[in-house]
Amino acid sequence: MAVPFEIEVEELDRRLKAGETPFLLDVREPWERDICAIGGSVLMPLATLPERVSELPADRDIIVVCHHGGRSAQATMWLRMRGFDRVTNLGGGVDAWARQIDPNMKVY
Repeated sequence: MAVPFEIEVEELDRRLKAGETPFLLDVREPWERDICAIGGSVLMPLATLPERVSELPADRDIIVVCHHGGRSAQATMWLRMRGFDRVTNLGGGVDAWARQIDPNMKVY
């Protein structure tokens, strides 16, 4: 089954609450992660992705996260072109997560 290119934060929240364990790839910069992050996500800034791609699991769903969904969409496309067919962009990024799922999360 093909995974969608993008999912909304409500879908990710549902999947996590159902016990699914996708690999959450945060492609923001370290200073952004210092402000807020989705629990369990792994920081790998977009510029470092080419040199760190071997660290990604090929056997798990990967959800790519950034601030609003732009950088993560770029990373999703880049990874799919390199054979990662289980990678999905999180629409709206951590900003949407904070506003719709976790009201205690800081926004910036």
